[in-house]
Amino acid sequence: MTDLNAVLDMVPVGDIAKKLGIPEDVADAAVKQVLPGLVGGLAANASTSSGSAALEKALSNHTATPKSVDDIDTNDGAKIVKHVFGDNTDQVASKLADGHPAPNVTADIIKQVLPIVAPIVLSFIASQFLTPKAAPAAPAKKAATPASTGGDLGSVIGGLLSDPNTQQVVGGLLSGLLGGGK
Repeated sequence: MTDLNAVLDMVPVGDIAKKLGIPEDVADAAVKQVLPGLVGGLAANASTSSGSAALEKALSNHTATPKSVDDIDTNDGAKIVKHVFGDNTDQVASKLADGHPAPNVTADIIKQVLPIVAPIVLSFIASQFLTPKAAPAAPAKKAATPASTGGDLGSVIGGLLSDPNTQQVVGGLLSGLLGGGK
């Protein structure tokens, strides 16, 4: 099972705080709200064959793991967010901000964090989906079996969706808004 904390570990929260000029605890809270929303949106979009194909294609462009905010193409991140949420981006940002008890996690901060975090989420999913698993040892008289991919897309995203934080955000706050980019 894939853990949302593994994605969170990839996010340079301190860099985000510095870039946005906000306290690190606010950046951390915003990232923790954004991650489940993005995962839920990606899952909604990938629930169709065309959405899944588009996501698989996008993953091939996100194989490098960004180490800092300077490594992230926020214009690309904005395109990802637009594709995931479509015309619902402002409503999603408001709902995500409303879902955090701290009043300093605003929809404006959420909207600034989304395009920073989106490429990181795709990079994580790409690392899980595109990384070959070891093939079983082939019998001596047969040709070697080629290595398979890391797993199917549904399993990778499903693992992230199974995280309780994701379920709370997706099922409660964002129900009805996800998949806006379809």
